[in-house]
Amino acid sequence: MRQAEIIRKTRETDIKLSLNLDGGDYSVDTNCGFLNHMLELFACHSSFGLNLKCVGDVEVDFHHTVEDVGIALGQAFNEAIGDKRGIARYSHIILPMDEALVLCAVDISGRGTLNYDVGIESAKVTDDSDEIKQKRVGLFDTELIEEFFLSFVREARITLHIVKMYGKNTHHIIECLFKAFARALAAASRVVGGGVPSSKGIL
Repeated sequence: MRQAEIIRKTRETDIKLSLNLDGGDYSVDTNCGFLNHMLELFACHSSFGLNLKCVGDVEVDFHHTVEDVGIALGQAFNEAIGDKRGIARYSHIILPMDEALVLCAVDISGRGTLNYDVGIESAKVTDDSDEIKQKRVGLFDTELIEEFFLSFVREARITLHIVKMYGKNTHHIIECLFKAFARALAAASRVVGGGVPSSKGIL
């Protein structure tokens, strides 16, 4: 079975996480409502089994929780994918949600690389810009989305490109990111048969 369990405890967070790439139920509790929502979308649209409990120092802010959940989920994915024998390896999707449109491409490469071209963090926003203008959704800092993906790819050892093509509504854009990520990662993880998909013989 392609599954893993991660227990990660620091002075900032206490995380218990289990991941099954071949399916299962999902349950997410991070004490951050918006992050819960995004990870539930991730589990639903990837069809991965995911059980996650995180107790973090959210009285400070959500940064440590978001970053450490990304780390733990990435570690679980790297362990669960194993030697990558027989997987598709590559996948990409262009996914719409209302006015938002996101491109996501994945290479389960053994190398942690992120290209995050979304514009949430941009300080050069003009009134007619198509970049995200809203820095918060509720109490959640939108710049933390990049921190999550960066933490994930470093530990999962995948290459991930996420590009916002269109979008005005901040919630729609971020939701679109997670749905696209989930579907592209699931497709790249799919077992299609054969050996390790690399001319080197190892990933």
